[in-house]
Amino acid sequence: MVNPNRGAVGFSSSEFEEEYERPSKSEAKRQSNALQKLGETLVEAPRDRVKRVPMPEDVLEAILMCQTITNHEGRRRQMQFVGKKMRTLDEEEVAVIQKAIDSWKGASKSETAAMHALERRREKLLADDNALTTLLSENPELDVQHLRTLIRNARKEQAENKPPKAYREIFQILKQLDADKRKAAGADEEETGDEADDE
Repeated sequence: MVNPNRGAVGFSSSEFEEEYERPSKSEAKRQSNALQKLGETLVEAPRDRVKRVPMPEDVLEAILMCQTITNHEGRRRQMQFVGKKMRTLDEEEVAVIQKAIDSWKGASKSETAAMHALERRREKLLADDNALTTLLSENPELDVQHLRTLIRNARKEQAENKPPKAYREIFQILKQLDADKRKAAGADEEETGDEADDE
């Protein structure tokens, strides 16, 4: 028969548990990992974007320094230092950084949408000869013969299941056209922005 008193010492262990105000070890570890990840995201981001994120100077310096290190072990050590610096931030500073990173995701969504638009345009060029006429009327500087050859080759590649060399080249031409248009639009905006910065 089992002795009901065996192992019992007359009190429940919960009587001696302290009330902790600070987070548990596992919660602290989760927060630490999240801050480390945030630091890694900043290190992987383009320098000009990172420089625009509001954060303390020492944290920014650690991140920019890490971006310049190519040696694997050196970069790993610097990345740990970035994590250490990130853990010095208060909740408000972390929230501001997170908001900036989230806004980049919005920017990359629009970049993805732009890529899809270019892909649709390429498909239209292959399916409809009138699409080339429209493209040439919008961009008279394009080489008509070269484009016609590429379209013909791309159709042939698809029909014969060949590697899509011409197909990709058409995309690169469309992408370059789009980039040139954006650069022209961006240059106008930058000029007005620079004037505001000088004041």
